Amino acid sequence: MSGEKLKVAIVGSTGYGGVELIRFLLGHPEVEITSVISSSSSGLPITDGFPHLSEIVLQNLEAVDPQAIAEKADVVFTATPSGVSGKLVPELLAAGLKVIDLSGDFRIKDGAVYETWYKHEAPAAELLEQAIYGLAELNGDAVKGSEFISNPGCYPTATLLGLIPALDAGWIDPKSIIIDAKSGVSGAGRGTSLMTHYAEINENLKVYKVNKHQHIPEVEQCLSQIAGEPVTVTFTTHLVPMTRGIMTTMYAGLIGTHTEAELVELYRHYYEGRPFVRVREAGKWPATKEVFGSNYCDIGFAVDERTGRLTIVSVIDNVVKGAAGQAIQNLNLMMGWDETTGLLLSPVYP
Repeated sequence: MSGEKLKVAIVGSTGYGGVELIRFLLGHPEVEITSVISSSSSGLPITDGFPHLSEIVLQNLEAVDPQAIAEKADVVFTATPSGVSGKLVPELLAAGLKVIDLSGDFRIKDGAVYETWYKHEAPAAELLEQAIYGLAELNGDAVKGSEFISNPGCYPTATLLGLIPALDAGWIDPKSIIIDAKSGVSGAGRGTSLMTHYAEINENLKVYKVNKHQHIPEVEQCLSQIAGEPVTVTFTTHLVPMTRGIMTTMYAGLIGTHTEAELVELYRHYYEGRPFVRVREAGKWPATKEVFGSNYCDIGFAVDERTGRLTIVSVIDNVVKGAAGQAIQNLNLMMGWDETTGLLLSPVYP
């Protein structure tokens, strides 16, 4: 893109996903942030809640007004809770905006399934159909030129990137998949709760939403499309006392005999040209610190010849590749730019 920059707005600028969008978009060469929006804090400087943005973001927070947003922006990111986007996004689309939604409201194509897991009324069926599921490494071609993208969830991003190549190749039994997932507390959002209270989570490890996490149908929907048959998984989530990061450890029965070196070759071939997936050498496994603050997903493998099972380890930063970074990756694809634009930041280490 040359000349005038693309104008973008961020609804939900006072959440962790929203403020991470700001951090990356400030360094994006093709983008100008024209509106930072919060229904709860309109009229106030964003620096009241995020002093680290002092003298960086000068706009006050604005109210949610689709027509006003459309007058100042071309694309809007909706980093809002589920149940909110479902009502707001139709108005934004009607106002002529391109939309990248970070909530879970448009990821599940079956409205009845959405209502069962999310406990909200489903958006209209035509909007669910219109929304492109923005797992960039899988659906990047569909994202290009689209008007409306549903950004994947954080757990599903790490999980699906870890499982899809082996499932697509027919190397694992789709009926055998077990997923053990662990996330830092930023995944719970900025709102306070007993679960994320310092004294409750510090030096503690918690399992939660056992067999009931709302990301389960999202994972199963995508895996079923890949397998060409219904796939159900056992998916267990844990909260760990760190700020950022997700590690998903996945177990599946192998079909045939495959070595770790063969898996590395398979995955590197599958993700060839997809710059944000890094596949480790055989015998080396990733850690969350190694993707901290970045848009990378790192994947490693272990084959257990004794049990005939494959272990896949996938790590991401839940706020970046699991939210804001992937949303910007989708923006780049939507606009026909190089998908790495504004995202080539190395992980923060240590």
